[in-house]
Amino acid sequence: MSVAPDTTVALQDRFAHELPELGVRWQAETAPDPRLLTLNEPLAAELGLDADWLRGPDGLRFLVGNLVPDGATPVAQAYSGHQFGGYVPRLGDGRALLLGELVDAEGRLRDIHLKGSGPTPFARGGDGLAAVGPMLREYVVSEAMHALGVPTTRSLAVVATGRPVEREAVLPGAVLARVAGSHLRVGSFQYVSASGDLGLLRRLADHAIARHHPGAAQSDRPYVALFEAVVAVQASLIAQWMLIGFVHGVMNTDNMTISGETIDYGPCAFMEAYDPETVFSSIDFWGRYAYGSQPMVAGWNLARFAEALLPLLSNNIEESVALAEESFGVFRPTYDAVWSSGMRAKLGLSAGLDADVVTPLVDELLGLLQESHVDYTSFFRHLGHAARGDREPARGLFVNLAGFDAWASRWRALGPDAETMDRTNPIYIPRNHLVEEALAAATAGDLDPLGGLLEAVCAPYHERPGLERYASPAPEDFGRYQTFCGT
Repeated sequence: MSVAPDTTVALQDRFAHELPELGVRWQAETAPDPRLLTLNEPLAAELGLDADWLRGPDGLRFLVGNLVPDGATPVAQAYSGHQFGGYVPRLGDGRALLLGELVDAEGRLRDIHLKGSGPTPFARGGDGLAAVGPMLREYVVSEAMHALGVPTTRSLAVVATGRPVEREAVLPGAVLARVAGSHLRVGSFQYVSASGDLGLLRRLADHAIARHHPGAAQSDRPYVALFEAVVAVQASLIAQWMLIGFVHGVMNTDNMTISGETIDYGPCAFMEAYDPETVFSSIDFWGRYAYGSQPMVAGWNLARFAEALLPLLSNNIEESVALAEESFGVFRPTYDAVWSSGMRAKLGLSAGLDADVVTPLVDELLGLLQESHVDYTSFFRHLGHAARGDREPARGLFVNLAGFDAWASRWRALGPDAETMDRTNPIYIPRNHLVEEALAAATAGDLDPLGGLLEAVCAPYHERPGLERYASPAPEDFGRYQTFCGT
């Protein structure tokens, strides 16, 4: 590893300095032949990074962890996690490194984090590497989520390493440079709680409050306020996933952030035909992380967070449990408020309409969508035409025409606003067949399909000529879609 002073990047080591027990100082493997596949220039500008420098030799070495600025202390973070309901006491960054933090143009502290940079002490026998396809998947989907207004980690760059990676086949390797408010997870608190070190648990909670929920510090019970704040941001996040048909696929507790950002785009995908039982992960045999189960799983994960925090909530365990249960009460109202507001916007309906009118209308619509296997994203976009008087594009998606007609008549009587609908309902999402097409081409060395897909999904609400294929569901012969974790 080359460690040299660099005036282009000034990284802090706040996490490594404040919580050394939660990280192992480590270094990335040397990439034999780094080659830039894609660079997020707008994000680079937000971070105060020079895009031309990042494209150059030193910039590429920085993006794969082989050039570390003075003052930075790269660490592999430690955390635990419930994976598919089973507790694993020691997970951690098996193939990732936190290079450090920097302050962006808005004064926010942001992590610079690598994925696929080689094995760490947490690798558990894995090679610590990543292939081009999964790293580009995270780039595409995370940037699409950002464009859709959903809180998310961001992708700065994907760099091919020149090193082959052995999976079912030998694939070209790559490193993803990821940006986040932080990488603190529910699993971070589980790891510390299991150690029994109350002082460290308090320092971790104080670190999380200062970084993400500073208002909690003013509370008479700051750690109760921290829990309530995390419950609220996660309830809002999951509701936003549900509104756009996003299926995370691996909602383990180590993949739930304290910040409320979406993290770890492994077996994730966007639902096409509406079905609450939609599952994309190749290993989710029981549908634990199905689309319709995501709010319930979020609540389960937050209960595990509460368990980790109990020693800080009160000196009396019964009181701690009662405080946690009371604070968790914000989940359902927050979720319902975000879902209800979002669904009203998707339908173009006034916020002033009585819930007794809107809720049955939404429930009936979802039943009709499921009955006819209607493409979720296309339907709401076509419904904007119906608000303007052209019902056929939406109507033609249904088998039960009479059911849709009756529903649409009641909906039209409420005076939907087509402009609101167009601002809310995307026309372009990372369609599964197009993602696979772009990743396969990029793995073979052709980046043009990737560029076309990014052009579409990074401006999802604005219809443009020539991008029609990016708005269409998968062809019938695409088959049942499965995704994999990438390791």
